[in-house]
Amino acid sequence: MGMGASLVMLAVGAILALAVDWQIEGVDLDIVGLIMMAVGLIGVCAYVSIFKRRRMQAPPPAAPVVEQEHRYRDRPYYE
Repeated sequence: MGMGASLVMLAVGAILALAVDWQIEGVDLDIVGLIMMAVGLIGVCAYVSIFKRRRMQAPPPAAPVVEQEHRYRDRPYYE
């Protein structure tokens, strides 16, 4: 469930729990709204947690080790 779906679930749950006066036989809309809000909140927390892990940057690579080639001559320079 993405961020958008979680926020929609949270909003619809809040509307059902707080703003609706409907009476449906066998269904308590206040409880359904609270459950939807809880699921939406869990979805938002899970999405943020996963998104936070994705944004972590890997440490920069170490500088490459360059070995210089030493050339030894048979004779010194002063000759």
